[in-house]
Amino acid sequence: MQSRRRDEDFIPRLLITLFVILVDVIMLYPIINVISISLSSYTGYLENPIMLFPTDFSLSAYNQVFQYSLMLTGYGVTLFVTIFGTVLGVLLTILTAYPLSRKQFRGKGIFMGLILFTMFFSGVMIPSFLLVKSIGLLDTIWSLILPGCLSAYNVILVRNFFSSLPDSLIEAAEIDGANEPFILFRIVVPLSKPIISTILLFVAVGYWNSYFNAILYIRSRELWPLQLVLREIIMSATAMNQSTDGNLAEMGNAAVQPIMLQYASIVVAMVPILCIYPCLQKYFEKGIMMGAVKG
Repeated sequence: MQSRRRDEDFIPRLLITLFVILVDVIMLYPIINVISISLSSYTGYLENPIMLFPTDFSLSAYNQVFQYSLMLTGYGVTLFVTIFGTVLGVLLTILTAYPLSRKQFRGKGIFMGLILFTMFFSGVMIPSFLLVKSIGLLDTIWSLILPGCLSAYNVILVRNFFSSLPDSLIEAAEIDGANEPFILFRIVVPLSKPIISTILLFVAVGYWNSYFNAILYIRSRELWPLQLVLREIIMSATAMNQSTDGNLAEMGNAAVQPIMLQYASIVVAMVPILCIYPCLQKYFEKGIMMGAVKG
């Protein structure tokens, strides 16, 4: 009987496995292609732009990227903004979502309405710039952190997850004399690792990839984040090639082409996030599902 069931399940399982492998290949190929091109010479790229392995191996693009004077500074600024902003953003999200998840909190419907309002009608560029300027954050590193440290979407996800926790746990803690900070940080937060890990990833990726706030608020080159530094490198290389009458094919490997710098810049920018994501993957799906099911 069991062998018959196994025979009946073999074909569906095989089809599912083949489908999953196909999806994995479709998702992984662009990453592998970008890495391979970034490690190839320009002539190798011209000969075979669709590659799985480097052609005519070369590190010239990475050499030019890391020789740029502001590269280390940009990495430092981005790391500081990402780490500090993520910690601050997750903490503020938890502190905002917890009272909104408590049944006895009066007026939480009004506050939830105001939070939802900001999702549909957010401040536009000019008012945001004037606000940052008026409070003295213009051309400071805090202008890269504070404007985006709290997200209405993240607050709603965490609030829904907190609301799904059993009330009996909190009631038992209150009977034992626990105060609100103890309940939050010793009971609720440890039980909420999936959703906290999820929003931690959201916030960290948002800060790491952020560049518009730097364009809007930062004037000092020393405060440029990594994304702006990479943009400057590519623009400089493009301008240099334009000054050579655009004869890129004849230049060959004599100079690093802008397209090669683009691929190298993509790899430089995405590697840290690729290293973080596997550590949080086991919490990600559960956090999204649990945070979205309860209103």
